[in-house]
Amino acid sequence: MTNVRALKGRDYITLMDYTTDEIKYLLNLSRDLKSRYYQGERYNDILRGRTLLMIFEKPSTRTRVSLDAAATQLGMHVIYSNPQELQLGRGETIADTARVVDRFVDAIAARVYKHESLIEMAKYAVVPVINALSDKEHPLQALADALTLWEVRSRLEGLRIAFVGDGDNNIAHSLMIIGAKLGWEVRIISPRKYWPTKFAELLTEDTRRTGANIMISDNTEDVRGVDAVYTDVWVSMGMETEAEERKKVFRSYQVNAELMRKAGPQAVFMHCLPAHRGEEVTDDVIDGPQSVVWDQAENRLHTAKAVLISLLA
Repeated sequence: MTNVRALKGRDYITLMDYTTDEIKYLLNLSRDLKSRYYQGERYNDILRGRTLLMIFEKPSTRTRVSLDAAATQLGMHVIYSNPQELQLGRGETIADTARVVDRFVDAIAARVYKHESLIEMAKYAVVPVINALSDKEHPLQALADALTLWEVRSRLEGLRIAFVGDGDNNIAHSLMIIGAKLGWEVRIISPRKYWPTKFAELLTEDTRRTGANIMISDNTEDVRGVDAVYTDVWVSMGMETEAEERKKVFRSYQVNAELMRKAGPQAVFMHCLPAHRGEEVTDDVIDGPQSVVWDQAENRLHTAKAVLISLLA
């Protein structure tokens, strides 16, 4: 099993760069940290004296608060900024910004519109760069999703997950990656226009190695028998001009009581949040007995701690 030293100094931009053992290590550490949290060990000084810079181009609740809280509970100092508060907002390049802040801080967490911005930042910064969401992936969320499923299913292997909605968004991509790494069956159920066919092809080597299966379908009947039904907003940040079209296209992919009945009583409901209630999910589902979205949200804290400790301790 991977140890913490193997991860020190790494970037956390995509889970494609992490092995199955490394992901399992992060999940085991997350679970241990959560257990300690509920035993009253919320604070320790393992990262005392370290500084985390958070640069967020997009609004955030869970990612911002969980990272800030995690870093604070580990003894770190957090600096939060948006590009308008930095010289990035006046035209300084990402490369120049990275070169400078790299000398001030111990890690950078960036929430960006374009995944390429993270790649550029990591190219010029020596300190770890953490993906706090991009248009392609959300690996912090995927780790919390996996921890949640482990808790409710008491296993990590052989899980069957149906993602319903926009199959080519960052959450679906990250779910496919971690599923491929851990040997899951991930069913992407989406209108054909939004199929992540090209992205799925990137995971062929992992699925072959772990026995995972990525299935892409436009039929909501394919939720039957899964361990979890997952959805996300139909209109992601930056896609507001497509809002009306997307609402029409995805209307029949709403996660409601009927769809959850198809999935079966064993299926939990998952959502990365925020939810647009009445669109991708109905109130009775997200507030119902099969919903684990609040545990899922809380797990962002414990997995964020695991990432920070592993990259910096």
